[in-house]
Amino acid sequence: MVEVIPYSDSHRASVLNIILSIQREEFEIPVSLADQPDLLDIAGFYRKGNGNFWVALVDAQVVGTISLLDIGNDQGALRKMFVAAPFRGSTHGVALHLLETLLNWCRLKDTREIYLGTTSKFLAAHRFYEKNGFTEIEQTHLPAAFPIMAVDTKFYQRRL
Repeated sequence: MVEVIPYSDSHRASVLNIILSIQREEFEIPVSLADQPDLLDIAGFYRKGNGNFWVALVDAQVVGTISLLDIGNDQGALRKMFVAAPFRGSTHGVALHLLETLLNWCRLKDTREIYLGTTSKFLAAHRFYEKNGFTEIEQTHLPAAFPIMAVDTKFYQRRL
């Protein structure tokens, strides 16, 4: 059974392991921990305004992550959505549980729009976002406050 809970520092090592191993080993994206300073202070970076960071647990093991960065103007940036390979797909429903948690949070916090950036390599993620109401947009249509990572090449928006 999947349980999605807010991040705590006790999850730090597992969160770093999942995110970095997916980025660097599985998809060979040239990004390091130094390129992602938000991961060094998750609570301080994401828990501002209407933002938050969650982990998905299966049998008390961290198997996924998702976060919302408050970028102002009732808008948020969906970031750090990662699911460990053995827990992907509809069998476990980890990604959907993570996304539903974020969307419910956004509704409670009156967030009107969610934006995200991703790499062209995450093909299954593209399908997942599109299936769940996100529309691909051009980078030029992103809000000025949206934080673009160097590896981001595809961008999505969802209005609530």
